[in-house]
Amino acid sequence: MQRIEFQLDRDHVELNQLLKLVGLCDSGGAGKALVASGAVAVDGTVEWRKTCKIRSAQVVAIGDTEIHVLGTDSGRGAP
Repeated sequence: MQRIEFQLDRDHVELNQLLKLVGLCDSGGAGKALVASGAVAVDGTVEWRKTCKIRSAQVVAIGDTEIHVLGTDSGRGAP
């Protein structure tokens, strides 16, 4: 299984855009089509909402690829 870690730079990212940003789709439209096909799961459940808000600590799966979403504060020291 391929694991991709995606670092958020804001509160959330839309699912179709996440697929584009990690290189699994060429465009947001292609991401929407992939989601509409039922091939994408979020936290183990098939997700049909193309613009579903993906937040820190969620896992998006497509086939044998998992995208682990890291929060905006991951890797930073305590203030």
